Formats: sequence, structure tokens, C-alpha cells
Amino acid sequence: MGKLHLARLPQYNPFPGPVVFIIMDGVGIGKGDESDGVFLAYKPVLDQLFKEPLYAQLKAHGTAVGMPSDEDMGNSEVGHNALGAGRVFAQGAKLVSAAIASGAIFRGEAWKSALERAKSGGTLHFIGLLSDGNVHSHIDHLFAMLEKCAAEGVTKVRVHPLLDGRDVGERSALSYTRPLEAKLKELSVSGRDYRVASGGGRMITTMDRYNANWSVVERGWKAHVLGEGRSFGSASEAVQAYYDEDPTMTDQYMESFVVAENGKPVGTIENGDAVICFNFRGDRVIELSRAFEEGSEFDKFDRKRCPEVFYAGMMQYDGDAHIPKHFLVEPPAIDRTISQYLCAEGVTSFAVSETQKFGHVTYFWNGNNSGYVDEKLEKYVDITSDNVQFDQRPWMKAAEITDATMDAVRSGKYKFVRLNYPNGDMVGHTGVPISIRIAVETVDLGLKRLLPVIEEAKGIAVITADHGNADLMFTEKKGTREPMVAHTLNPVPFIIKDFSGANTITMKGVAAPGLSNVAATLLNLLGYEKPDDYDESLIVIE
Repeated sequence: MGKLHLARLPQYNPFPGPVVFIIMDGVGIGKGDESDGVFLAYKPVLDQLFKEPLYAQLKAHGTAVGMPSDEDMGNSEVGHNALGAGRVFAQGAKLVSAAIASGAIFRGEAWKSALERAKSGGTLHFIGLLSDGNVHSHIDHLFAMLEKCAAEGVTKVRVHPLLDGRDVGERSALSYTRPLEAKLKELSVSGRDYRVASGGGRMITTMDRYNANWSVVERGWKAHVLGEGRSFGSASEAVQAYYDEDPTMTDQYMESFVVAENGKPVGTIENGDAVICFNFRGDRVIELSRAFEEGSEFDKFDRKRCPEVFYAGMMQYDGDAHIPKHFLVEPPAIDRTISQYLCAEGVTSFAVSETQKFGHVTYFWNGNNSGYVDEKLEKYVDITSDNVQFDQRPWMKAAEITDATMDAVRSGKYKFVRLNYPNGDMVGHTGVPISIRIAVETVDLGLKRLLPVIEEAKGIAVITADHGNADLMFTEKKGTREPMVAHTLNPVPFIIKDFSGANTITMKGVAAPGLSNVAATLLNLLGYEKPDDYDESLIVIE
């Protein structure tokens, strides 16, 4: 790739302040009824912004963000990819489904190496999120691999399912563990031994991200590798027991468990085994991958023992750091992101969020690449998240994010500033209405504090979201309300608030606008033409 270059907009008038891009994670446009936490929240600033002339609604799910179909919800990973890349790339679920359908996944070296271990006396282990949420994984992908194992003559398989309750119903685990156990029983013939070995709720076991809480990974390690944890006869027995003991228990917060027989775990991970992580999304399994792949330098927790295994991810979760070393499906090759172009033009930028979403305004924004594009021009700030359930502190670190952004704007050092308020998404996933409303109100308060500072600097604020969540708190069937803890299929708001007065900006009226149109729009606001292959800008500057 040659040196990147952006053409200047000939009719553009520069202005002193920055372009500040504000991502209200999980704040979509819902039905405007009592199920809509965004609608119900007291949000005078957003209510006024929704009336601005430079307002649009953007598609943030399905094919607009690279998912297989428009029945698939968006998510933070693909949303920030689209925002930062200015184009739509086929994403994890679509890539994996295509690789399975074509058989390419089974012809790769990683799959062959895993099977070689399994056929040489080892056990083949699968670890991943067990649901059809299609955000981190899909149960169909696991079933396809299990069936292939049987066809290839693998005699011993163990599955370590992580319970979802976040991208699917909050107490839906049995609708996945029971079919899994039935599938494993069906395949356990002709000398084959396929079983569930351990598991737990995703927010308690294994699936930490951004180094927020390594004890989550440690609990997973103890259950999956060491066989340490509360014992049950099956995964479904464990789920039902936890439900019975605590009627308020939801799947994502369910404690880890170990399946045992005659007092012994049925599936610890030992020397000579192979381990496949079947999540295709990387953020919540990078730490697990590190625990398996790093040697004596690993210092995040005491692994007690680290078996010699062949480890592979469904995809490579971090292309820069090469985590993991082995993977089944090539990730989308996202090149020429907006950050790369801006750095090539010498534009200074600032990015901030708290730990829960820090990687979204850095790693995912930069096309699944960690680290700086150009450290001389960029500043990234990660504000440490609280390790509590998000409905307990729905304000999260929004105040600190706002403080850091205000300081960045006032400093005059940065022409482009981006931030992510995680509240609407992280609290939306809890399904607790009062907390969701407070989360949205917290974001509104952040805007109330931040916008005057942008105005003072004579800058431009651009406000949107990566997908919906807080906009649907529950669904109702036959008079019974069920908490809705997954992302929505709703559009998201897009607002430009111009405090610079330097240019005449009008909305273009793009057909079916989506998140991928935002990058070209930001480039225009910064005074540049979009690259030829970027999706169309939403605005005209005159």
C-alpha cells in the first residue's frame, strides 16, 4: 500500500475548533413507548438535538454492517469497524458461515493440526459462547464442527459452553444446553465419547475484555483446564440448579460449573490436547487466548499448571499482536481506515472511553488493529471501569470520559476527538429499566457539559450510536413482560451540531444511510474529500 493521501475540499473554510465525534453506545431510536428506555429517559439535551436540521437516522444492523442478513442485530465490534473504515466488510458470522458451507474451514492447517492431536490420543476441546445471538458466536458453527469431528473419526471431544443471556433471552440457557447435550449424545456412538465438561455465565466465566477483570478468565481457567468448581451431572442440571436456588439469576451472571462423574471432572484439559475457541468475535476471548499461549511471562493469575496444547481461535482476534497464533478462518482485512488517512495528513486526534469500550474507539475503530497508527499524532486514554454489575452503577465512568474530552478540546492540541459513552449498551444488557433510564440520562448530562466546551472552541459536534439496546427494555407476550437484554434492530440517531459557523452544511439525503457513511462525513467536516471507495458522505459543504 502506497502513501495515503486525501484531497482537500476546495470550497472549505477552516475553523479553530475540533470535530468531536460522540458515540452513545447502545442508544437507538425505538418505538417511543414504555418499552423504550431512551424515549422514557429525561434527556432535554438529546430531545433538542433530535430537532436539529442536521439530523438523520442510520441503519446499524444486518447487511449495513456486514452481517449475513437484516435479521441479524448489529454490535459494537462491527459498528465501530464500519464507523472507522467508511465501508462495509463481511464480518465474523458471515465469514465463518461461508467457510463452513464451502468446507474451507476444514481444509486449513489449524483444523488439521487440532484433529492430529485428537487422533494421537488427545482430547479436542471447544470453548465458546453457546447461543444463536450471532454477535460473538453461533451454536450452528459449533454443531457443524462437532459433526465434522465425528465424520473425521475423532473419538474424544469435550465442550465448555459459556452461557449468554445477553445477546439472547436472559434466562434462555436451557434452550441451548439441552440441544447441545442431545447432539453430543447422538454423536457418542461407535466408540466416540463427546460430552460437556464445564461452563458458566459469560460475565463471570472466561469472557473478560480489555484487561478489565482477569479474575473472570481465572475462573474459566479453573473450570475448563483444572476442573475446579461446583460439580453437576450435566450442564442442564447446573443451569436448573442455579435457577432454582436464585429465581433472579440470569445466564450471563451464572457461576461456573464442572461436569463430574463418580466425583471426578469429565473433561480437564491436559498435555497433548487441542483447544478450539469457537467465538468469532475477538474482544472477549483475547485474554483466554493469552492464557493458553503465553509462557512463563504470563503474570495475570496463577494458572497452577499450563498444559501443552494446540490452541486455535475461530479467527485471529488481534492481527497486530497475532493473538492467537493459529486460527480457523481469516478475519476481514480492513485497510485504509479514517485514522490511517488522518495520520497520513498530519491531523492530530484524541480517543477516550472507559475500559469496557476503550478498544472500540481504538482497536475496532482502527480496523481490528491494536496500538497507535502514529503515536506522534494520536493520544488514547483508557479510563478504568468499575468491576460491578452495570445496573448497580449505571452512570459508569461517563463523568470521567466527559472530563477527559473537555480537557482535550480546551487544550487545542487535537483537530479530531472521538469518545464512546458505554452506558446505553452495558446497562441496556442488564434489562433493568430504572438503571437503563439513568444510563441514558447520564449520557444526556455528559452532552450538557461537553457541548458548551465545543461551542467555546468553535468546533463541531457529531453525535451517533453504534447500535440500539437501551431503546428496547422488554418485550411483551400474552401479557407477560420479558426483559430484552440484547441489541435491537432499530436505527440510531445521527446529529451534527455546528458551532464553528465557518461553512454551510446541508444533509444530502443519502438513500438507506448507515454507519459506513459516517467516515466520509467526518472527513468532509475536517476539510477533505472522501477516498473514492468510501461510502457516500451524508452532507454537502458549500
